[in-house]
Parts: sequence; C-alpha cells; structure tokens
Amino acid sequence: MLNLEHVSGGYDGQPVIQDISFSVSPGEFFGILGPNGSGKTTLLKMISGLIPCTSGSIQLNNRNITLFSRKALAKKMAVLPQLTGHAFSYTVRETVTLGRYAHRQGFFQTWTAEDERVLQTVMEQTNMTGFQHEAVQELSGGEQQRVFLAQALAQQPDLLLLDEPTNHLDLAYQKDLLDLLKKGAEQEGLTVVSIFHDLNLASLYCDRLLLLHEGRERVIHTPDGVLTEGLIKEVYKTNVTKHPHPAVAKPQMHLLPDAAQTSAEVMIGPSMLTIKQEHITLTSPITLRTLSSGVCGAGIGWNTEFVNRHVPAGYDCSNPEGEMQDYLEKNGFDTSRTVGMMTAVELAHVAYSRWKHEHFSIFTVVTAGVGNATDSARSVGAAHPMTQGTINIWLFVNGHLTEEAFIQVIMTATEAKAQALRELDIRDKHTDTIATGTSTDSVLVAATQQGEMLPYAGTATALGQLIGKSVYAETKKAIQRYPAYNGQ
Repeated sequence: MLNLEHVSGGYDGQPVIQDISFSVSPGEFFGILGPNGSGKTTLLKMISGLIPCTSGSIQLNNRNITLFSRKALAKKMAVLPQLTGHAFSYTVRETVTLGRYAHRQGFFQTWTAEDERVLQTVMEQTNMTGFQHEAVQELSGGEQQRVFLAQALAQQPDLLLLDEPTNHLDLAYQKDLLDLLKKGAEQEGLTVVSIFHDLNLASLYCDRLLLLHEGRERVIHTPDGVLTEGLIKEVYKTNVTKHPHPAVAKPQMHLLPDAAQTSAEVMIGPSMLTIKQEHITLTSPITLRTLSSGVCGAGIGWNTEFVNRHVPAGYDCSNPEGEMQDYLEKNGFDTSRTVGMMTAVELAHVAYSRWKHEHFSIFTVVTAGVGNATDSARSVGAAHPMTQGTINIWLFVNGHLTEEAFIQVIMTATEAKAQALRELDIRDKHTDTIATGTSTDSVLVAATQQGEMLPYAGTATALGQLIGKSVYAETKKAIQRYPAYNGQ
C-alpha cells in the first residue's frame, strides 16, 4: 500500500528526515512516535507530497507519489491535520462537501447522487448528521475534529494521514475518533498512518509503531516491541515504567515523577492496628502498593486503609462486593483507597506480630477459623459452600517489592499456611484428608515501597524465610484461638 525506501528530506537544504524505510499494509493502523523535533510532522508532509524527498522514494500502490496529479493523489490519500482555528464560517455540510472535490468531474463540477450518498454516509459515521446546517466555528473542538474527519473520509481515500488527531480533545472525543478510525481500518480496509503524542493511545490503537529519534528510525515494531522502558527512556530522556493494560493486551507507559520518591520513611506496625468487635482496621500514613484478593480493592493497586470485617455466620454471600462497599462508605472509609475483607471469625481471636530483619521488617496479621477447611487437591466443589471459617492473612512489608516479589510473597505465605494446618491436623470434613486452607481464604500483601529493593520473596531469600515463619506462627496462633478448634 505505502512504501518508503531510504527517504531523506527537510527544509531549505537542511536534512530533518534521514534514511527512513518502511512499508504499511492495506488496512493497517500505523503510528509514528518521537519527541518534539524528531521529524514526525516533516515525515508526514513528505508522505503527503507537500515536501519533496531529497533522496529515496515514496510509493503508493507501487507508484511514486510524484507521478500523481494533485487531484489523482487526493483520490488515494487524505490528510487530517491538527485542529486549528479557521477563518471562514462554512456550515458543516459545506465543509464536508469540499472532500468530494477530487471526485467531481466536468467544468461545472455537478453534484451527483453518488456525492450525496457518500456525504450522508460519512456524516452518519462521524455522528455529524444533526449538525449539517450549523457553522463549523460554533462547534466544540471535538465536534470540529469530527467535521474535518468526515471531510477527509468523503474523499474515499485508501490512505488517511493524521497529525496528532486527538490533540486538544477530551477523553470521550479521543476514544470516539480513534474507535471510528480503527473500525475503518478493520472493517473497510482503510489504511491509517498517524502521528501520536500520547504513547498509551498509540499502543491501544496501532498495529505497529515507528519511533523516530533525531530524524532517524530508532525502531519499527509492534507496541510491545517499541514501548519498552529502555527505548522510551533513551529517546524521550525521562523516567518511565511499563505496565500491561488491565483489560487489553497492550503495554502502557507511566511517568515516574521525582516527587514520588520523597515521602518520609514509614514503618507499618502494631501501633497502626485497631481491633473492634465489628472490624479490624489498619490506616497507613502513606499509600501502600498492594496485591489483594479482598472483597473490595482486589488485584494490584495503591491503598491506605485496610479493613477485615466481622459478619454473622448466616451472612448472605450473593452480593458481597456491593454490600461491602455500602458498609465501608457508611463507616467513613474511602472505598477508592481501601482493601476490604470479611470473616465470620470473632476478631478478638486475631493473631499479629511484627517480624524484623536487619534491612526490612514485616507486620503479619491473621484471623483464622477452620469451619470450612478444604483440601484443595481433593476439593469437591459445591460441597464447600461460602460460610464462616475464612483464613485472612495480611502481610505488610516495610521494604520495596518488585512485581516478582509480590507474587512470591503470596506463594510463600500459602505454603506456610498449609504447613500450619498440617501440623495442627486440620482436616477436610468431606475427604478426611489434611486441609490446605479454607474455601474462602483471602490474602493481602502491602508494601511501603521504601528502603532496600527486595527483588524476590521465595524461601531461598531472607524475606521469604521471614514471611514463612511469620505466617506459619500467626496462623497457628489464630487457629488455636478459634473456639471450634478447642471444641468450644
């Protein structure tokens, strides 16, 4: 579809783009990235034919773009520039109509039924049908951008070039615009080449990315191959971290402000724990990085408040998340920063202690009952209803955990919990085998992300060994305090 071979060019004899080569396939959504001054807009102007190449060639459908007349090229290629002010107050319909110029024939440029069909189609596609007779200047920025997109689509191009199309648009308009372009690429074979300022938007919508650095190709690859911490730090000269998008298989880059590292060092410990009949809470003076299976605040996040709530033995488990949210709000907790768990165990039987190492410490809190103890290797599903007896484990790490360490903390804690159940001879009532946990266990790992970096937490490490000892000891204490364990 589009092919660039060793393209160089610039302004007044000064090279801006140097030796760029790549191809874009029909129906591909191709993104161009790079810091200010890297040559993104210059390259797009060269592809559109506004700036000639000083060397190399640009071909459209195997034909050099210099061989097309302007009108013929407009039938194949359309350009959507950055949204700017416009001096002429055309109506929406008049503005979109200009996109049909390349297809109109004859001296009098007669408007045909086909022109009208295309006009109405692109107006409907861009949700501008109801604005046909309004002045473009009276529309919002997002609405204006949709008008000019409709004008470009009215050309019925094979290739659409865009220069930061979402610049100055709010989130809803950004999504609507890019969803429309992606749909055109996937369903109608429209080829899209777009400059992006926002790396994360480019990742979400583009099939491949070109990263420019000082006018040269740094890399061309899929979003995962381009958006790496090393490449972005090198080209943009700033500190970033990479994380997967939570809903789609695309990478997302996050800036790391210097201020994020300036919090005073905090040690999470027993003095921050409050034990009441209705709930146990811990409130941290700083936001902690968390990994949790709690009813609320599950998954990976940042939280300051932690709640383990007592519920009656006959608690209705049909909507635990919604009911827990209501409970937290009624009791003054910020649900956006709270991990919430629940248990039918009497909270007075909680076991907790702070465990210290030379370079870090952990604070372990366990509530435990074994009324629904389960052997996970022999579980029979429906025979283990969601009832009282949950073992809830909180692990607060005064240290800096990597993502690998967070996962290993969960593994090590689970192994230690199972060992405690084994030594206490806690059995699955349905299989009469040693239980590995209960059917509704929950766990929280929360780290201050201060102090020494702790890359691993398996049992071969000092951190893993401390976690194993603490979870084993506190779980045994909590179970031994559980009335049913003592036959009460």
